[in-house]
Amino acid sequence: MTLKKKYVGFFILLLVLSACHRNPLNIDVSSINLTLKIGRLDQDLFRVTPENIKNVVPDLKKKYGPFFSLYNKEILAIGNSDDSLYNGYLLTFLKDSTIIRAKLSSDSLFRDFQPYASRLEMAFKHYRYYYPELPVPNVYTYLSGFNQSIVTAPGTLGISLDNYLGPGCRFYRQLGIFEYKKRNMEPQKLVYDALFGWISQQFEYKGNTENLISEMIYQGKLLYFLDALVPDGPDSLKIGYTKVQLDWCKEHEPDMWSFLVEKKMLFSGDRMESVRFINPAPFTTPFGQKSPGRTGVWLGWQIVKSYLKKNPGIKLRSLMEENDYYKILNESGYSPE
Repeated sequence: MTLKKKYVGFFILLLVLSACHRNPLNIDVSSINLTLKIGRLDQDLFRVTPENIKNVVPDLKKKYGPFFSLYNKEILAIGNSDDSLYNGYLLTFLKDSTIIRAKLSSDSLFRDFQPYASRLEMAFKHYRYYYPELPVPNVYTYLSGFNQSIVTAPGTLGISLDNYLGPGCRFYRQLGIFEYKKRNMEPQKLVYDALFGWISQQFEYKGNTENLISEMIYQGKLLYFLDALVPDGPDSLKIGYTKVQLDWCKEHEPDMWSFLVEKKMLFSGDRMESVRFINPAPFTTPFGQKSPGRTGVWLGWQIVKSYLKKNPGIKLRSLMEENDYYKILNESGYSPE
């Protein structure tokens, strides 16, 4: 073989290897025209003073529309802006010393929201690639007084910035928030929580069965959708694990699966069984204190990946429409060793 032929053969081998390892979700969305609309209620609301409240609140109501009502009634729980006591409740919130300090902390991290806006916009370009007919939400940032991190409504995605001030935030310590929860209250997690919240609303659970394996695979589908929206994002931020926790899951994957199979828990309809493996927790009790919480979700994610690897013709849209979770399990060939 000549030297030239050797180089050609080597180049072809590199192309084959590259194709084998290429992420099929890493698609080009540069041609998709999308500008994400982001409303900074966390900035605008704090322009309210006792002197201007009668003029500024109607302007906010006009600017933010239905979200302003949702924010007042559902997030702050201070009623409608037309209520007679509303102005007093709002000013009390804005003058609260903890809220003022939280606003200062939020401003130091998020006054320039563009880096997060850019990541969200890129993710929603991927969303539009797969679902061009579905609307992209308007995004609103606000302070909630440490209430629910992500709020969704039709056409609306709300993000509570005071829940992403970093695990060392003193307010979280004062509020007695558990360590495993504080760990995920960091700025980097904001984008992933927002996206997961949105797709959870868009693709609610559907199926004929309600048991552990169905919930595992449903959650796995949502995480795979998150893979599609942020193909270059780290798994740790998608599921909220540390590297140590991810490594633990990979090392103990066969043991966890064997445990669930041998204990006949996969098809159990006991809701409390599902909670132990699906809901956030410091660890998964049956697997010991070194395990992370939500190991059932992580296993469901692996089942979905195995299903798509075994069935390369199935695309994201078909996956999300498939609500026969037993079929996904059976056709995944999932058997970790």
